[in-house]
Formats: sequence, C-alpha cells, structure tokens
Amino acid sequence: MDTDPIPVTVLTGFLGSGKTTLLNRILSERHGRKLAVIENEFGEVGVDNQLVIQSDEELFEMNNGCICCSVRGDLIRILGRLLKRKDRLDGILIETTGLANPAPVAQTFFTDDEMKRNFRLDGIVTVVDAKHVSAHLDSDDESVKQLAFADAILLNKTDLSTPVELDALEARIRGINAVASITRTTNCDVPLDRVLDIGGFNLGRATEIDPKFLEPEYPFEWAGAYALPAGSHQLVIGHAPGEEHDHDHGDGHHHHHHGTENELDVAVMPLESTGEADTTAARDAAVGVFSDWERRVKAGETIEPGRTLNRLLLDEGLGTYTLKVREPGLFAVFEGCGEEPLHIHVAGDTVKPAWQADYHGAHEHSESVSSVGIRQAGELDGKRLNEWIGGLLRTKGNDIYRMKGVLSVKGAAKRLVFQGIHMLFDAKFDRDWGAEPRVNTLVFIGKNLDRSELNEAFKACLSA
Repeated sequence: MDTDPIPVTVLTGFLGSGKTTLLNRILSERHGRKLAVIENEFGEVGVDNQLVIQSDEELFEMNNGCICCSVRGDLIRILGRLLKRKDRLDGILIETTGLANPAPVAQTFFTDDEMKRNFRLDGIVTVVDAKHVSAHLDSDDESVKQLAFADAILLNKTDLSTPVELDALEARIRGINAVASITRTTNCDVPLDRVLDIGGFNLGRATEIDPKFLEPEYPFEWAGAYALPAGSHQLVIGHAPGEEHDHDHGDGHHHHHHGTENELDVAVMPLESTGEADTTAARDAAVGVFSDWERRVKAGETIEPGRTLNRLLLDEGLGTYTLKVREPGLFAVFEGCGEEPLHIHVAGDTVKPAWQADYHGAHEHSESVSSVGIRQAGELDGKRLNEWIGGLLRTKGNDIYRMKGVLSVKGAAKRLVFQGIHMLFDAKFDRDWGAEPRVNTLVFIGKNLDRSELNEAFKACLSA
C-alpha cells in the first residue's frame, strides 16, 4: 500500500570509518530497491556521481554541507521534494558528517507532522573504524555519542585487528550501548538487511534487548561453596608465598582489575546444599547482608559464618584471616568486587569449592556514557509512571540519548512499548500480554546515569 511511511536510515560514523564505501555498495548493488541518498559533503570523498546517475537512486546535497538544527528546514524541504516524485521510493538514506550528532536529524521525524505522516525513522547506523575507535572513545564525547544513539553498529576494517582486540572493543561498546546490534565487517561488506529496514525505532521491536545485559546486578561478583570441618581455618586473600601468580581460584575463576583495593567485602553463610533452590536462596540472603552494616576485620582477626558483612582490611590487596567453624557443614562465601583470589586453607591445604558462580556485579555511577537496564516483574501505576518519565525527561533529557522498553501497566491488557531519543518520547500499547509473564524491561543509554537512583525511582512507580 502506497501510504505506508517511507523508511529513513540515518548513517553516521567518523571520517575515514568507511561510510562512503558503504554508501557506494548500497548504491551499486542490484537489490531492486529505489533509494534516495541525502548526503552532506564534509571533507570525505563524495559518492561517485557516475554511479549515481546510472543507478535508480538520486543524490541530494545539503547546501552548506551540514545537517544540524539550523538546516532542519533544508532537510524537510528536500524530503518534501522527494515525496512529489512520481515513482515511490523504497527508502531514504541520510548521511551525516563525520562528527555530527545524529539526534537532530532523527528528531525531524518525530516533531514535524508531515514528516511523521510520510516517513518513519527506521534506524541510526554508526560505522566505526575498529582499529582506531578506542583512541576516540578515550578522548572524545562526540564519538561516544554516535555509538550511544545507534541501533546498528558496523565494526569496520576488522581485518586490521586481532579477534582478541575485537572482543575487547565489542565489550567496551556493549557497556556504552547495550541495545544496538554489532556487526563485524571488512570494507563494509554487510548484508543490507543489517542496515536497511532494521526497525530500530519500531516500537514493536523495542523488546529486542540483550537479555544477558538485563541480568540483575548483585553487590558481589563471585560465590563459592566449601565443605568445611569444625575448627579454625584460614581465609586467604591474594597469593600465599610460593604460589603461582595466575589470578584464579585454582579453578579458572578470574577477577576484574580495578586497581589494588584495600578493602574487600565477604560474607560466609551456612548452605543447605549446592542445589539450585538452596544457592538461589543463599544469593538472595547475601543481597540483604551486603546492604547491611559492615564489620571491619583486620588481618589475623576472626570471622564466623552468619549474616554478617565482613569488610576485610587488606594490605596491598593481600590478607589472611581466621575462619572459625563451630559445626561442620557446607558454607557459601560471597565476595564483593576485588581483584585478588580468595582461598580457604584447612590444616594447610587449599579446599576446592564444590560449587561456584559469577555474578554481574553492580558498578558505581560513572560520569561517562553507559547503559542501565532494569528488569522487574509487577504492574506499574500509570500516573506515577507518567510523572516519573516526564520529570526524568525534563531534568535529564539532555543526558539521556536513548530509552527503550516494554512496560506492564495496571489495568491494561496490552504491553506498553516506548522509545525515546533525548527529550522526544513515544509510547503506545501494542499487543496483549496473553500468557507471557508481565515483566517490565527498560534500558536507558546516556551519560551520568545513576543506576541505583533509576532503579529506586522505577520501583516507586509499581502499583501497591
């Protein structure tokens, strides 16, 4: 049907990342789609005009080579002209400059009524030079923004990096933007369906959020279960003399490095069994213990199992403490964020854990750009939700680049799906929850996001 809005793709990326290569590929490939490209010349080689004339696509250039708020009128005029063409377009690509923030372009499709009726923003695609992006991320807010706004990220020029470097880079990008798809490419050689018609702003697809990213956060990073006899044993943090320096628990558990810490939070609790129900109950109890008052323990002092948070005072990351066990049994040890391994020695021998688990540790509020995910069962009070989101956009709208989510509202049979880009917010009820559990899922991407504050404020919107 001809009245469907035409999908618009905003293409962004740094100078030299390979955007032009991607455009040339899209223009020259025989994909049978009629596309128009609106590009702004900004120091990169223009798309080869020969090519453009031969193909079905048309190329429009912005008069002053830059898309920003001041030329939104320009963009609207060009798009208006495209609408008057006799044969309908299948899509439009808007290529923004090497350093532009794509938001103002994206916002055009939300704010102008005619634009909203005739076009739909399909997605923001960011092309990144895998070899050089890390340097940008260290220094420069603009490049981080381009990643933060993206629905799809192409890690280009991957042939110049090792798989290990690419894994590390991908993990770093995930920390900034947990909802974009990441595709590794060489010469931007990517199936077009990873770039066109990806539905990044399609509210129905707002749920496609990496579930692993939404694992609840815990105040500890690791737990192990130990079978211990009665008696006084040693709890050792760090390496005993003569031990191999391989940073693991003797069982492959490696720690994140956060610089040498001088304190480490540990809880030791009796455990019924290593069965799932018992370890889950212990984990939930440990969350309570970790939020309670801590007991400061100096090297050489004694710890007893129980619902106590022991803050071990370390010396250069190392320390040995006495663990006093009255009744033999199984004990779960929960360890906060630390970088040295933890060992339990009974009569000089290291005890191996009978069970262990890594947890997604909660990391503190950071000044930089990050993603915060919330996943919470329950029904929301519509009025409180409105007030909260409204207040959030008023006070932090500039710092929130993207929001996405699916919410369960009290009294509504349908899922409420929402999307936001800066201050612009769009929400609608889509399909019935049906038999699906009513779980709220939402993600914020932005800078200066305070994880615990967002979580608390969200929980306050749940209906009693």
